[in-house]
Amino acid sequence: MSLSVRVIPCLDVDNGRVVKGVNFLDLVDAGDPVELASRYGEQGADEITFLDVTATVDNRRTTLDLVRHTAENVFIPLTVGGGVRSVSDVGALLEHGADKIGVNSAALARPELIDEIARHFGQQVCVISVDAKRDSAMPSGYVVTSHGGRKSAGIDAVAWVREAADRGAGEILLNSIDADGTQEGFDVDMIQDVRAVSTLPLVASGGAGGAEDAIDAYRAGADAVLAASIFHRDMVSVQDVKAALAGAGAVVR
Repeated sequence: MSLSVRVIPCLDVDNGRVVKGVNFLDLVDAGDPVELASRYGEQGADEITFLDVTATVDNRRTTLDLVRHTAENVFIPLTVGGGVRSVSDVGALLEHGADKIGVNSAALARPELIDEIARHFGQQVCVISVDAKRDSAMPSGYVVTSHGGRKSAGIDAVAWVREAADRGAGEILLNSIDADGTQEGFDVDMIQDVRAVSTLPLVASGGAGGAEDAIDAYRAGADAVLAASIFHRDMVSVQDVKAALAGAGAVVR
């Protein structure tokens, strides 16, 4: 576990705008990414995660200009994912101001990509984004999905986390597809099951409905909590989440 629990607003970006849906569907406009990132930075967010949600589906690269513009205006670590397929993609994003790079579909298709990113840029740069959902056919009870949750990869999620860690991933971004956008709480069982096989920093994502949900994720073993809807809709602020965590005994920045 890291020393302090991080609170990370997530910007799901499509065509230059922040969008949000439920279970990755029915996306609605939630605002300008640079404005939102700046606001969250001022609220005390520890990091910003920027996911180009249609880059892989549309078979294109993440919008580099938008990444650069965000990095120029926000002075906390920026993780960028979506459409990252190669070491050169990672290099371009880092040059445009990203601090860490999230990979998902491309790493599932070619796991060696994880080794290559870690070797070229260091383990700390490589964030493995695991979009997992419940599947009783899998040994752990969870399957990995790709393409923004649209396709099953047919890979056991817990086994994939273990492999990614062995290959040199620096962090796991664990997103529950079942919980995504529901605001009914993080998938605590999934967090615990992944925590049991990996000592890497673990970011819990999917399902935040209020500040108290962050406490459940923290107690289940998460090193960071990531949320989108509750922040975009002003249901709760970054400070509210940090206050709740601190009240539960967590160390926050």
